[in-house]
Amino acid sequence: MPDQSKAALEPITDKRTLVEHLEAGCKPPENWRIGTEHEKFAYHLDDFRPLEYEGERGIRAILEGLRQFGWEPVFEGDKLIALTLADGASVTLEPAGQLELSGAALETIHQTCLEVGTHLKQVKSVASELGIGLVGLGYQPKWPLADLPWMPKGRYGIMRDYMPKKGTLGLEMMQATCTVQVNLDYCSEQKMVEMFRVSLALQPIATALWANSPFKEGRPSGFLSYRSHIWTDTDPDRCGTLPFVFEDGFGFERYVDYMLDVPMYFVYRDGAYIDASGQSFRDFLAGELPAYSGQHPTLKDWEDHLTTAFPEVRLKQYLEMRGADGGPWNRLCALPAFWTGLLYDTEAREAAWDMVKDWSAEERDSMRAEVPRLALNTPFRNTSVGDIALDVLELAHDGLQRRARLDGVGLNETHFLNPLFQIAESGYTPAEELLAAYDRRWRGSVDPVFLEYAY
Repeated sequence: MPDQSKAALEPITDKRTLVEHLEAGCKPPENWRIGTEHEKFAYHLDDFRPLEYEGERGIRAILEGLRQFGWEPVFEGDKLIALTLADGASVTLEPAGQLELSGAALETIHQTCLEVGTHLKQVKSVASELGIGLVGLGYQPKWPLADLPWMPKGRYGIMRDYMPKKGTLGLEMMQATCTVQVNLDYCSEQKMVEMFRVSLALQPIATALWANSPFKEGRPSGFLSYRSHIWTDTDPDRCGTLPFVFEDGFGFERYVDYMLDVPMYFVYRDGAYIDASGQSFRDFLAGELPAYSGQHPTLKDWEDHLTTAFPEVRLKQYLEMRGADGGPWNRLCALPAFWTGLLYDTEAREAAWDMVKDWSAEERDSMRAEVPRLALNTPFRNTSVGDIALDVLELAHDGLQRRARLDGVGLNETHFLNPLFQIAESGYTPAEELLAAYDRRWRGSVDPVFLEYAY
């Protein structure tokens, strides 16, 4: 959860404080942790419709039901909007009621997988009593935006009004997508830069391996990861592949400069959201924000602002990998394994950098543009994304093997990559599996996905 200390609430007026905030994320490697987040769609089992917030079988009822497991409530006004645990884990709501687990910062993938499994067991126990199902997909496969609800969170109202001014697919991003992501630490500015560059270049490889959103409004969309395609026309001011990350001199200050140029959404004060959409955080630093004239930001405002940029990899006091579609339980555990193996092991990270360091900005952008449609079949130079994926998986596997973090029966973390090797070796993505079912046994209907692929 964001820092609520006194220092986080003191007014700030200079950029250096913002840079120091990112620098403060540096941790020695022995203190590096793994934070996994995943979103899922909840729906009524009788008609597959998404849940409204209120009602006996609504999203609020799920949150209330989870409190029996020790989760503490978080309110916005009188609306229950989130739950927290003392270890830092939280359950939150996305704009149309997608249910998100933001996991605690844990030492191993074994712990992460236990956390995910425990959470899903709790949610399923509550949902089953309410006649509710849960599914992991990258995009809502059946219902149009007009049939999707809105959750009662103030920031979503501001974003809802602003999104259509900047792109054609922003509301789809908000209401109809689900992802899985992992948050990883760095020990220095240099290591942050190395990790950022490797993960940004290889994010399309993750998008291809996890491609799991081929449907829109009950029919094939023409994309294997429609969720990933949506980000290409959400808001050019706050999305994309960040070519400046690969330029000489990139570091914490350069990222701060980028974020200062990302238009704001809001200021949160005294339990209410002030609409500052399209305004400048630079002006806020100077005390000249039109929406909040004469006032300066706090570090809490900066933390909030950092969450409003949506690049493929996002920097806070850690790095967020943001390229993967939501999916089933075993692929939720595979994502942290994939990136931990690549980035937390020096040999694997350096080998990955050797693989991508001569890719041009144009080549990276071309791969990013084609992967949502073609996934593993995307051509690249004289090879394909599928072949690159196999090479990258081997690096991740070796990195996890060298980490040698064992569970109670002596297994290391490499087995969490098995679902990904199966995908890469077959060349057959989860999305293509869904399309084959749609064409054959589902006879042109997406409805069975809510039953066959439910958690």
